[in-house]
Amino acid sequence: MNCRNGEGAFAVLVQNLLLCIVFLGLFALTPMALAQQSASSAEPADSTPAQAETSSTSSAGPATGAAVPSYAALADLLENERSRQALIAQLRELAGETTGNTSSAQGEAAGPAAERQGASGDAAADQRDEDPLRGTAGALQGFAAGLAQDFSQTAVMLRGLFAGEGIHGMTAEQWRSRLLNLALVVAATLVAFAVFRLIAQWFFRRLDAWVRSSQAEKPLSSSHGRRAVRLTPRVGAIVGALAIDAGAILLAALVGYGLALFIQEQWRTSILLALIFVSAFVAVEFARSLCRAVFSERHPHLRLWHMDDAQARYWSAWLQRIISITGYGMLVAVPVVQQMLTPSVGQLAGLFIMLGVYIYAVRVIWTNRHDVRGRLEQRAESASNAFFSTLYRIAGRLWHWVGLAYFTALLIATQVDQQDALPFMAQATLRTLIVAGVATVLAAALSSLLTRRITLSSDLRRRLPLLEQRLNSYVPGAIRLLRGVILVIALLLVLDAWHAFNLSEWLYSPEGRNAIATVVHVAVILLFAMGVWTVVASIIESRLNDDSSSGRTTERQKTLLSLFRSAALAVIVTMTVLVVLSQIGVNIGPLIAGAGVVGLAIGFGAQKLVQDVITGVFIQLENGMNHNDVVEVAGIFGTVEKITIRSVGIRTLDGGYHLIPFSAIDKVSNHMRDFGYHYGEYAIAYGADVDEAVRHLHAAFDEFMQDPELAGMVLDNIEIPGVTSLHERGYNIRVLIKTVPGMQWPVQRGFNRLVRKRFAEVGIDLPYPQTVLHFAKPQPGDAEGLVLQQAPEEPRPEAEPGSSEAHAQSGENVGPARPASGSNPGPLGPAPSGPDTGDVPDSGR
Repeated sequence: MNCRNGEGAFAVLVQNLLLCIVFLGLFALTPMALAQQSASSAEPADSTPAQAETSSTSSAGPATGAAVPSYAALADLLENERSRQALIAQLRELAGETTGNTSSAQGEAAGPAAERQGASGDAAADQRDEDPLRGTAGALQGFAAGLAQDFSQTAVMLRGLFAGEGIHGMTAEQWRSRLLNLALVVAATLVAFAVFRLIAQWFFRRLDAWVRSSQAEKPLSSSHGRRAVRLTPRVGAIVGALAIDAGAILLAALVGYGLALFIQEQWRTSILLALIFVSAFVAVEFARSLCRAVFSERHPHLRLWHMDDAQARYWSAWLQRIISITGYGMLVAVPVVQQMLTPSVGQLAGLFIMLGVYIYAVRVIWTNRHDVRGRLEQRAESASNAFFSTLYRIAGRLWHWVGLAYFTALLIATQVDQQDALPFMAQATLRTLIVAGVATVLAAALSSLLTRRITLSSDLRRRLPLLEQRLNSYVPGAIRLLRGVILVIALLLVLDAWHAFNLSEWLYSPEGRNAIATVVHVAVILLFAMGVWTVVASIIESRLNDDSSSGRTTERQKTLLSLFRSAALAVIVTMTVLVVLSQIGVNIGPLIAGAGVVGLAIGFGAQKLVQDVITGVFIQLENGMNHNDVVEVAGIFGTVEKITIRSVGIRTLDGGYHLIPFSAIDKVSNHMRDFGYHYGEYAIAYGADVDEAVRHLHAAFDEFMQDPELAGMVLDNIEIPGVTSLHERGYNIRVLIKTVPGMQWPVQRGFNRLVRKRFAEVGIDLPYPQTVLHFAKPQPGDAEGLVLQQAPEEPRPEAEPGSSEAHAQSGENVGPARPASGSNPGPLGPAPSGPDTGDVPDSGR
């Protein structure tokens, strides 16, 4: 595996780093040295040399064992009444002499001592002001001196121990006896554990075979069923294997404890170190058993997660190695060193042990970060649902940072409090794993609800067909909200496990109770508001969509319901916000008063807006216009696309969108009410017969009704009132065709096409502009015309016989002039009515 590369180079790197870490540890322990210096500087300044001498004498007293009487002689002396009284009298005399001498000495040296103390204090203060680093340097120097003294004292103890002298009031023989007892208990416990583990392996193999056979005998088609069948025996087998492993651990510990009691009974020696090992053995092996339950390097069907055998062996060995070194080092080795030598040496040994564990763990985690991330991403691709897929991807990106943070916390905790660090870390880790597991199971159960739909009764679905769809649309958001709540609760529990936040104290405090009550009240208010909005919106939307049970909803009803839905939403949101603000402690009185003032200001300053709203409401109540109506308002002709409470949006034929406020509308022309009419005025030349023209109009309508698409738009037969006007071009015939609302324009286009076709077939022309010329004869009394001299003209080519030019040259009257063939006749379709001019059309037409 790539995670094992560079083991030899790493060992050399560790040797080089240990020296650097020692010096870094010295600098990290600067606050401890400063605390010692401050404690020593806090001693009374008025201590006299006599007191110092007395203290030094008392401290040196135990070293000079000849000057100190034995405890038995002192007890005998105090037991005799006469000797006790004599001793009391002597002590009083000595106390009086000492007091007199001390007072006189103090009186003589009080002045100079006070002066020296003041001068030294001022000098020290000036020195600290001039160089603040001298205090830190002095503290480090004092700490280094104390550490050197501890090492020298340890060396003296070790030399005395090897020389046969005792330490801590115990002889070398007694220490060898205690260490021998410890070695015997350790050997017996480990041998018993190995034997019990061999016996447990038989049960493990049987459990592994049972899980393998149960999975092979019950194949299911559905993936959910396969997961359920595989999960049930696997979990049961893992729990059983864990119980068997725990039984082996307890039996081995019982063997070691029994041996320790036997040794104490037979040899009358202390078994404290042996009991320390037995307690550490139980704690460490239980942690290792949990690791074996997760990875199970020898039995793949007893693993909690599916992984390769090589991966399982590697990570199981690494974790068990970390647990063993940390547990036995901090729970056995460090206490033994502290018992035999000094506490400071034991702390230093614990520091080196934890630094080695930390460096080793950091190296393994950082080396395998990409490999583990790749495997977790592969597992995310084959996850059963989106929640586990997201969880695997997040774990792949963050797992190494979490591991580094955990081992950093372990290092710091073991150096702050070596005695209680490992129990605290074990408890915090176990609580964190339990919280994370329960939170993951709950979140996964909520994710499974995404595949299930809320089903209402048939009667409720019939009355509110959109309510079920709306409730199902709330499910993803509600599940995300519940996941957030679970995450917050899990974070609080984890922080409480690591003593970063005291959850129980906060829950029982007034602030905690008020916060929980506020959250509950706000949640109830939001749920109630959401329920009200769901019911109102479902009722409105069921009416907006054409509900067959209650009849078709008109466009006017849809418009009013849309306005009512917007108003209801605004009211519900406003009331909910105000109530929620009042629950979280915000005074809403000024807000309501301010809203009233703002409303009054808007009423005076936005009169046009108020007029728009009021006019729009009345237009809707009177059913003036609806969506998709063809209307003419404010000089704009088009289709209504949008109606709000303030304005109307109209789309014209050229595609332009016009937004017209209701206050600008003084008249509404709606072409979509009940029915429509094709109203046509057809202008016909005077040369055509009226009855024949009317007959052809009826024939055109009959042909129009043969069209299946256009015939459905007509509601009644054609109406032809007759000739409505006479004018200089001809006469007009009015036509009325009753149509479906909005279909009058398609009917007009289709009927006009057929009318033009019919008139062209029978030769009925539509009138066009024409002029008649009259050549009048001279009358008596008219002025004589002037004779004009005509200039000679160029000879022109002869005109062809029969042409108009030839007739003009010959002086023949050619009749009224006719327009050129390219002249534009009058328009087809309705023509404006006008007076009859009496013009006579060309007889040749």
